[in-house]
Amino acid sequence: MEQINAINFAPFPKKGVLGSANAKISVEKMIARTGVSHVILTPAGLQDEPQSTDIDFKGPGSPDDGELADLIKYIQKLKNPLGRQVQVIMKPTVNCKNGVWRAYINFLDVGTPEESAWGLWFKSHEKFQLHYAKIARETGCVMFIAGCEMCSSERRDKEWRRLIAKVKAEFKGPVSYNTDKYHEDQVSWWDAVDVISSSGYYPTGTWEAQLDRIEKVVKRYGKPFFFAEIGSMSTRGSQYEPNSWRIQGPADAADQETWYREMFEHTKKRPWVEGYGFWSWGADLYDPDQALNQRHYDLYAKPAEKVVRKYFTAKK
Repeated sequence: MEQINAINFAPFPKKGVLGSANAKISVEKMIARTGVSHVILTPAGLQDEPQSTDIDFKGPGSPDDGELADLIKYIQKLKNPLGRQVQVIMKPTVNCKNGVWRAYINFLDVGTPEESAWGLWFKSHEKFQLHYAKIARETGCVMFIAGCEMCSSERRDKEWRRLIAKVKAEFKGPVSYNTDKYHEDQVSWWDAVDVISSSGYYPTGTWEAQLDRIEKVVKRYGKPFFFAEIGSMSTRGSQYEPNSWRIQGPADAADQETWYREMFEHTKKRPWVEGYGFWSWGADLYDPDQALNQRHYDLYAKPAEKVVRKYFTAKK
């Protein structure tokens, strides 16, 4: 697999966001300033709560198909600082409208009528994923990631294998699934995908142990691996709990920069880590003079952006 140097752009865009002039300006700046080779797009499907079985991807919380396709084609015409044409990866992601993390989407397995709820949910999830797999095929996306951090559902081996098979019938490029941190060795159906990916929100000081654990999974299945999500907020203390939005410290871009430097220091020594999808870069950019006052994952105009650019544009 070719190296993936990516950023998740405009995550979970509502209708109208991707078609805006601001989105095009922002994605151009992202490519020019960081040197990405790939852009990851994450159209959202929304269900009311973790125990809902219907996923809506036609409402205002999801992008219009036309604007999504137009942005993909726009990105594909752009070149990064190394003169390479930028490619797009599609990663449709389910979220809950009530704010509960998608990892908790779950139903009882046996002994109650809720067993049928898994069937209803997977039927809706297949419809959602296949809709975007078709768009990804038609627009020439180079990879499709069929789900993200669906931890409680991952034990449903049979249903996930069926979903992956249907996605592969629709999308002819490599297909991945993005599990969550610490779950790389909990998925039993990695043999069904072409690429293993996970969310690498690992705390400072733990990288070697986590990479040793993930490496065993990669070797067992003989599949390429990359971090489809990875990052840390520019909030003091985030480097020790980079997956958490609940950190309430002050803005601290140096904390974020420290995490990025350490992450690269450890992962670049592991040749099986074949890429990154950093979280994240917004469609609407804040004033760069205010970058050091921003507390979230965005990289724009922060010291961590320069760290990413140095790695992404380094001559191999």
